Amino acid sequence: MTSSYDFVLAGAGAAGLSLAVHLIQSGKFRDKQILLIDRDDKKKNDRTWCFWEEEPGPFEEVVSHRWKQAWFHGQDESKKLGLDPFTYKLIRGLDFYQYCFSLLKNAGNVEFVRGEIEDLRPGEGHATCRVGEKHIKGTYIFSSLYEKPIIGKGEHYLLQHFLGWRLRTSTPVFDPAEPVLMDFRVSQDQGTSFVYVLPFSPFEALVEYTMFSERVMDRNHYEEGLQRYMSENFPSAEYNIEEEEFGVIPMTDHKFPPGNGNIVYIGTAAGQTKASTGYTFSFIQKHSRAIVECLAGEGHPSNVNRSAARFAFYDRTFLEVLERKKLAGHRVFERLFMKNPPARILRFLNNESAFSEELSLLASLPTIPFLKAALKIK
Repeated sequence: MTSSYDFVLAGAGAAGLSLAVHLIQSGKFRDKQILLIDRDDKKKNDRTWCFWEEEPGPFEEVVSHRWKQAWFHGQDESKKLGLDPFTYKLIRGLDFYQYCFSLLKNAGNVEFVRGEIEDLRPGEGHATCRVGEKHIKGTYIFSSLYEKPIIGKGEHYLLQHFLGWRLRTSTPVFDPAEPVLMDFRVSQDQGTSFVYVLPFSPFEALVEYTMFSERVMDRNHYEEGLQRYMSENFPSAEYNIEEEEFGVIPMTDHKFPPGNGNIVYIGTAAGQTKASTGYTFSFIQKHSRAIVECLAGEGHPSNVNRSAARFAFYDRTFLEVLERKKLAGHRVFERLFMKNPPARILRFLNNESAFSEELSLLASLPTIPFLKAALKIK
């Protein structure tokens, strides 16, 4: 027996839950039956999302911390960044899951099934999948299931990988008003590496060690990096590790297809992870809004606009520089942040900058390495 739905969300992570919330909050799909599927019940604080916004977003209620300024530390100089008109925000995974499931439960037209998603395939005017013995049919199945793509000639594939510790110290060592957005004063021997520090109180912070490289390191590498960072920057701090977060994010300019028939890809599977930085959460929200607007206006999600093509070109150029080691990654970020207003950089990283701003940003970077990379990929 097959159960039928209007919209099936295969994967209840950030992409699936965000799309479900956007569908419900639009108020235009109360008559549609929606199914969420995931292998996990989402009852753990398994990740943290950080992003910046000018205006309150759909998940403002579960933003646990906000900052209007942040430090950037290069290897040779530092700069305190005023982030106006943006606010840098943090959402804890568990808070996000609880908020989404509570809202969706109250909607009355959303179901949740726990299990492995198998045999996902398009059909004529629909798509199907299977969860255990349950056969599921959807007019549209929105899938965030990600598999590493086959990288084509001229495409790039790096990884952003990180270990974060939520620490509590016995003495006050953090300034809750001054997070560290990027600190490159760590070894760059194994790839572009930095630490960021998000303080929640004088006694508590998320400290995360991040790398851009072709492979994931042994766990000891991240742990030693965090230990060294704490001993060098907070030498008097005794601390306990209250939570850990490890993650791997693809950084690729692979051209992800928008879908396969009535299977529509979302999240990283749809290329919503920015290739040059790994940022995903804000791009998921834009993609979700675009899908909902297209469904409401045209009855299908097939004409969802993507960012302007020039942003993909910038990302490809940066990946070419990194992968071919034409210039150390930390030098790129140092030039960007030291020579440009923070708001301009944040708009650029969100694919929202004007072309005139981009010309100023590009002019601040070393010309020869980027020109060679641009000519190589063109």
